Amino acid sequence: MARTKDPAVRSLLLDRAAQMLRMRQPVTLRALVAGTGVSTMAVYTYFGGMDGLWKALRQEGFTRLAAKLADVRMSADPVRDLAALGAAYLANALESPDLYRVMFDAGFDLEDADAADETLHCLVRAIERAKTSGRFRGEVDPLELATQSWAIGHGLASLVATGPLPHQALAHGVPMLTALFTSAGDEPDRCRQSVEHGWGRMPPAGSDSHAQRDRT
Repeated sequence: MARTKDPAVRSLLLDRAAQMLRMRQPVTLRALVAGTGVSTMAVYTYFGGMDGLWKALRQEGFTRLAAKLADVRMSADPVRDLAALGAAYLANALESPDLYRVMFDAGFDLEDADAADETLHCLVRAIERAKTSGRFRGEVDPLELATQSWAIGHGLASLVATGPLPHQALAHGVPMLTALFTSAGDEPDRCRQSVEHGWGRMPPAGSDSHAQRDRT
C-alpha cells in the first residue's frame, strides 16, 4: 500500500533547497535533508529525484503566488482590485523570500509555464474590467499595463523582501501605481483612493522580519 504524501514535507524540502541556494550552499541529496528529520528517499518520493526537485522549486513560487492572488476578493472597483493584487504579490514575496528569488531564475525549468503565466493574467483581467467600466481608456493595452504594474511590484519586492530597503519603502507603491493608472485614463483623486484602499492589504511591518534577520 502506497504511503500518503505529506504536503508539509514537500514544502519543507522546497523551502530548504531555496534557502541553501540563497546561502550559496551546495545542494546535494544528503545536504538537503540534513537536519530536516526526513530521509533522502523523500526526495524521490515527492520529486522523483533531484532533477524533479529543481523543476518543482521554481514552480512552487508561482503556485504560492497564485494562491495569494486567488485570496483577493474582487470588488466593484477594478482599480482597487489591481492594487490589492499588487499587495498580494508583495505579501507572497515577503512570506517566501528565498522561493521568490528562484521564481525568476531562468536557469530552472518550470513544470507548468501556463500556470505561471496565469498569475500575470489575473492583472490583465482586472485591467480589462477597468476599461469596461470606463476607468481606463479604451485604447489601453491590458497586457502592457499589467506588465508595467507587475514591474512596479517586482521592483519593490526585490528591494524589500530580498534587498536593502526597509518595509516602509512599500508605501512607494501607492504613488507609483496611482501615476501609472492615471496615465491609463483614471481620474487622479479617485484613482489614489482606490489604490490606497487596495494597498491596505499590505502585510504590516515585521512580516518580513525573517528576511531582514537573514540579511544581517
